[in-house]
Amino acid sequence: MPASLPPASPGRTTLALAFAETIVWAGVFYIFPALLAHWEGDLGWPKTTLSGAFTAALITSALCAPVAGRLIDAGHGRRLLIGGAVGAGLLIGLVGLVREPWQFYALWFGLGACMSACLYEPCFAFLTRTRGGDARRAITRITLIAGLAGTLSFPAANVLAELYDWRAATGAFAAAILLIAVPLFAYGTRPVPVAEAAASGAGGAADGAGLQAAMRRPTFWLLAVAFSMIALTHGILITHLLPMLDERGVSTSVAVLVASGIGPMQVAGRLAMMAVEKRVSMNTVCACSFVFMLAASTALIGAGAIPLLLVAFVVLQGSGYGVTSITRPVVTANLLGRNGFGAISGALALPFMGATAIAPTLAAAIWTVGGYDLVRLAVLALVGVGGISFLLAALSSRRR
Repeated sequence: MPASLPPASPGRTTLALAFAETIVWAGVFYIFPALLAHWEGDLGWPKTTLSGAFTAALITSALCAPVAGRLIDAGHGRRLLIGGAVGAGLLIGLVGLVREPWQFYALWFGLGACMSACLYEPCFAFLTRTRGGDARRAITRITLIAGLAGTLSFPAANVLAELYDWRAATGAFAAAILLIAVPLFAYGTRPVPVAEAAASGAGGAADGAGLQAAMRRPTFWLLAVAFSMIALTHGILITHLLPMLDERGVSTSVAVLVASGIGPMQVAGRLAMMAVEKRVSMNTVCACSFVFMLAASTALIGAGAIPLLLVAFVVLQGSGYGVTSITRPVVTANLLGRNGFGAISGALALPFMGATAIAPTLAAAIWTVGGYDLVRLAVLALVGVGGISFLLAALSSRRR
């Protein structure tokens, strides 16, 4: 981190990062499911072709995640976050110019690399490295605000697409990233009073040794499976929720309302976690999140007969998934240690982002076999696998 930068307020830098993350999540990640139906109708490409581009982006992000983690451990987190946001803004703006599938894919490959540099994983690894024990508070505050990214993206993108066209929507989000998010990242990554002490313990050799030691433990691989199931199931639901509800005859306005409601429920879940975190361990909170997501999948299945269960789905899925952005880095540090956390976090992000990557295409493939009824059953089963894996990881770490 440049020594010439004077220290900044931890509270203000955290707030800057929170709004920056909100904008990049809305404009780079959630914009894809928000505009999927518009792309399908205007460009005339099959759903599987479009979903494949997002899958390619997320695979690229997964492959780049370990490199991003090592760059953060080496002290380049500030440059990484700012550069990733700049690239994301430029590329999402160019999406509005595409005419051929190969152009669409090329841009999303680039956007995948940018995701690995500016979304939650690198931001939280940067905070863990530079703020030490204070990182948990900063991460919680960031997720409370950035959890509204989907709530911003779904209605804003659809309103702009309806009033003008989807190209206006991508242009507007590109401008927001470049003109608002990038300056916020520049301010939010300034050094704070705790940064030097927290960062002084990080070393390249120790980071590599920490990752190697973690990968020799069953806990690492069980966490990788558990977190991957979270990513896979939520990725399926978010990407295909609008067409899934449309298949059941739910109106577009109601479907957008349901999708938009997941963001506020993520924030509600994090607030509830803050209310009980002094009395309940993060391991317990993480276990409860799997229970909530299992109940959410059950409610979504039952909503075909009882439409009001969509409300239960939104509450349970949003709150259950919402806390995982906090519990994942905290549980990882608790069970595997902080030595080389950037490298460990990046390594665990590889299967997590890989699962997110295959979610849209996997759901589309399952849909071709058994429709969205089969997709919903698959989501329920996968959440169950994740919950069991997490419990085994916690037991394995306790025995050690």
